[in-house]
Amino acid sequence: MTSSKTNASQNGSLYIVATPIGNLEDMSFRAVRILQTVAAIAAEDTRHTGKLLHHFQVKTPQISYHQHNTQTRTPELIERLQTGQDLALVSDAGMPGISDPGVELVQACVEAGIEVIPIPGANAAIAALVASGLPCDRFCFEGFLPAKGKARQQRLQDIATESRTVVLYEAPHRLRQTLQDLAEQVEDDRQIVLARELTKRFEEFWRGSVQAAITHYQSHEPKGEFTLVLAGEVVSKTLPTDTDLRAELQALLAQGWSKSRASRQLAEKHDMSRRQIYQLTLDLE
Repeated sequence: MTSSKTNASQNGSLYIVATPIGNLEDMSFRAVRILQTVAAIAAEDTRHTGKLLHHFQVKTPQISYHQHNTQTRTPELIERLQTGQDLALVSDAGMPGISDPGVELVQACVEAGIEVIPIPGANAAIAALVASGLPCDRFCFEGFLPAKGKARQQRLQDIATESRTVVLYEAPHRLRQTLQDLAEQVEDDRQIVLARELTKRFEEFWRGSVQAAITHYQSHEPKGEFTLVLAGEVVSKTLPTDTDLRAELQALLAQGWSKSRASRQLAEKHDMSRRQIYQLTLDLE
């Protein structure tokens, strides 16, 4: 049985289905229904997903789809979708495509005009972020860092100067090295939250500075998958003096700008009150 089409063509639809990151109670009713009704499920690890399907009594056949077979498997899946079959894509845990296989298949579907439908659910990055206590209004996701070399060093430097909250994934055997590498790039009091084994029995949040985290995990063996939430860099903003503003205004006015336009330009540039800057133009007369 396949679900009804919403697109005008006879193509099937690809469902991107989020699965639990630990606690099976996080599986949505919609996700179960979709997995029951599609023609097949493309799974990162069919043995792992098989246990999930058995738990929810889903008998839909699986197709192996992982990082080592995407080039050969993607055309096969596209062909099945083009014959009208609906397919689901799942990873071992969480949302496919987020540090997991899936991006190539979605891109191929978009290029072929095949409908892609996300089925949202559990995600370790968002779960750790909202429980971290760090700002959530602006953040960026970095996933797993490059293992070594210039690529890793450049990414660490970028993260160190990022003003938004940064979310990272890390394996337990690499956690200590990553904390050391971060400590070399950020100030001593930069705050970090380490979320471990999210939604599982031994879920744990550790909060403190990067330096304190290094000390903590020197005496505590890292266990389980980690999600790191790092506070952004705090940049103290220095506002220009009235003398600096007058000089900038004079330069713009000399170019033929009106007082109103020059005031608006500098107000946007320095994130200041336009009225305050316009008052300075009156002093120039």
